[in-house]
Amino acid sequence: MEAVLWIVLGIALAIAEAFTATFLIIFFGIGAFAAAGAAALGAPLLLQVIVFALVSGLSVTALRPIVLKHARPALESGETPMGVEALPGNHGTVLEEVDGGHGMIKIDGEHWQARSFDGQEKYLPGERVRIVKVDGATAIVWRDDLPNF
Repeated sequence: MEAVLWIVLGIALAIAEAFTATFLIIFFGIGAFAAAGAAALGAPLLLQVIVFALVSGLSVTALRPIVLKHARPALESGETPMGVEALPGNHGTVLEEVDGGHGMIKIDGEHWQARSFDGQEKYLPGERVRIVKVDGATAIVWRDDLPNF
């Protein structure tokens, strides 16, 4: 019966982690699952609590830094940006008029929704624009005044 309670606690903690961005609560869920294993093997309650505390503590100290390192954007970690992180600074060609609300551009053969950076500028089909940032699935663009490097 105690194993079931530990499993329920582990599931509840895993669900709670889904509503946070801390990558902390999940490690206590791992501890709860370890305690459930101890309970299933017939360990007394005190030993289950010790297993929970040890596994939770070790998980937080050993695994959390690794998870957080891989969760940081490439630019912060010094790695080469890939995918959407690599788009700012690149240029594209306007396919459908781009203004402050909508538009369509082509970046490296892919079609992207776009809007102008300041919301006032309009770019006509055929013009080159530079990607300032990416907001979800929309490229925020500005006139391509900069030379290519």
